[in-house]
Amino acid sequence: MRHLIDPMDLSVEDIDGLLDLADDISNHPEKYQDVCRHKKLATLFFEPSTRTRLSFEAAMMELGGNVLGFSSANSSSAAKGESVADTARTVACYADIIAMRHPKEGAPMVASKYVDIPIINAGDGGHNHPTQTLTDLLTIRREKGRLHDFTIGFCGDLKFGRTVHSLIKALSRYENIQYVMISPEELQIPEYLKKDVFEKKGISFRQVEKMEDVMPELDVIYMTRVQRERFFNEADYVRLKDSYILDTDKLKDAKKDLSILHPLPRVNEISIKVDDDPRACYFRQALNGKHVRMALIMQLLGVSADEY
Repeated sequence: MRHLIDPMDLSVEDIDGLLDLADDISNHPEKYQDVCRHKKLATLFFEPSTRTRLSFEAAMMELGGNVLGFSSANSSSAAKGESVADTARTVACYADIIAMRHPKEGAPMVASKYVDIPIINAGDGGHNHPTQTLTDLLTIRREKGRLHDFTIGFCGDLKFGRTVHSLIKALSRYENIQYVMISPEELQIPEYLKKDVFEKKGISFRQVEKMEDVMPELDVIYMTRVQRERFFNEADYVRLKDSYILDTDKLKDAKKDLSILHPLPRVNEISIKVDDDPRACYFRQALNGKHVRMALIMQLLGVSADEY
């Protein structure tokens, strides 16, 4: 594994190894505090981010390394018209590994063709977000104790949500997972997922409009925001929007061990009253993102705790 551009770049064995390493980092942080000493991570973020950028930077610092980079395209030479390839080639002179977020799909892949250091895709347009997928997988495994034999509901904007698409693709390689898609008709999962993942692999799924109809059977619910701007008809948005706000009333019939995930940022799709529910995992999920990114940085740089 030289770069991580797409979650499907990783085999199931790769994923399991990264998650195991993330768990060990979480349990024994002192073992890993110097493994990236004298190494530098460049965070090239051409669009805004809070959790992803800061968790990458925290991950590298907790491994004993250093961080450089920028947090918006306007503060880089991209504002002067510099190409992604030239930016990457220049930064590769100063860093050992790059984490890149870009609004254009495929930009990290293009950059990876021009450099001799690892590149991690930190989100490219509506395409992929592989480190969020690893974060989600680690969270599910920590909360449920497994990555198989459960029912997961994806709720909200399933058409445009890159985190949903990436996680579905990754989970499709694990056994006996039941999929429930909860969304308005306008925001159902795209056809390519239906054909290339579900139909191709013979995996069944259900589509429903109300989360209350399926809440009692879910082991995991993955919330996303229903965005007003995705609707052509304001009346349809007004009619449907409250159906996709998770509150304490909607949780009354849920399983006692339901796991509530959200890639964040949250707007209003999960009531703040849910935050105190022990089933709410989304802030633990954010912490898990740091651990899994620490593991990924180590793997791509080829370093281990055994060296220290």
